[in-house]
Amino acid sequence: MDASIYATRRRRNAMATAASYGATGVGLAGLALILVVLFWQGFSGLSLAVFTENTPPPGSAGGLFNAIVGSILMTVIAIAIGTPIGMLAGTYMAEYGRHEKISSVVRFINDILLSAPSIVIGLFIYEVMVVPMGHFSGIAGAVALSVIVIPVVVRTTEDMLMLVPNTLREAAASIGLPRSLMIRHIAYRAARSGIITGILLAVARISGETAPLLFTALNNQFYSHNLNAPMSSLPVVIFQFALSPYEDWQKLAWTGALIITISVLVLSIAARALTGTRKAS
Repeated sequence: MDASIYATRRRRNAMATAASYGATGVGLAGLALILVVLFWQGFSGLSLAVFTENTPPPGSAGGLFNAIVGSILMTVIAIAIGTPIGMLAGTYMAEYGRHEKISSVVRFINDILLSAPSIVIGLFIYEVMVVPMGHFSGIAGAVALSVIVIPVVVRTTEDMLMLVPNTLREAAASIGLPRSLMIRHIAYRAARSGIITGILLAVARISGETAPLLFTALNNQFYSHNLNAPMSSLPVVIFQFALSPYEDWQKLAWTGALIITISVLVLSIAARALTGTRKAS
């Protein structure tokens, strides 16, 4: 090989490597700056009252108990609604309709849902649930979040089941095991950690969603576990308090943002750990 061509390739490789490291450094620096500011502003507000007292009126002390409970309730219901639907759709596309045209259509629609702005989903649920019901409600908020959960679980379930070796399916078929039992006892077990990872990522995705809840659950200053009434949530409270002119509300907004960030970080680490366990096994 000509020495000049080799030298040119080495220079280009060095430039591309330097650019990659530089871009990575800029991204990590921005992330570190955000985390430092978040911890600096929010950590001082962490106290037992944050987890035991309701959101206060302006000028009063209080916490985020009702917002935390509302977020947990709507997230749990959203996962309970979206996970079975997503797993069934992903299972069909991976195990039954892998080469069917309807699977291609579902994948296309699923990709659209994955990239759809959450505010559009909130408006959709507002029209189909809130308007006919005549009022905002926690159940409408949970349904809006479940629409965000479904495409994540569909994609993860299909991808993980597609990674299961066909030899396992053939071995199950050779002993006369029905396909439904093969999926439940072999395919699901082989893809279990990956599917759980997808569910955790879906939880992390909806934990900070604000726009869908503004159109569906709205907000509630008081504690309420009535799903047929407006319900408080941590992202909406952060949005409301951060824009307020009251210093105590702004402090609670920083604390709430820190709680969400830590929760999402823990879920992301758990998802990574499960993925690493699956690869190691």
